[in-house]
Amino acid sequence: MTTGFVDGVAAQSDALGFEPAVVYVPHPIQNRTQAEIETIADEAFAKVMALLASP
Repeated sequence: MTTGFVDGVAAQSDALGFEPAVVYVPHPIQNRTQAEIETIADEAFAKVMALLASP
């Protein structure tokens, strides 16, 4: 999820009574180059894997 949607995630989480596992990446995404997207993905990878491995 991009940082542009932090408030939306919080609002939906409260409304649904559910706390999702979320990794935030810089906003916006759509105008990034391939290299920038790859860097963002590389930087988020460890966080995503940690969430997937957590109970």
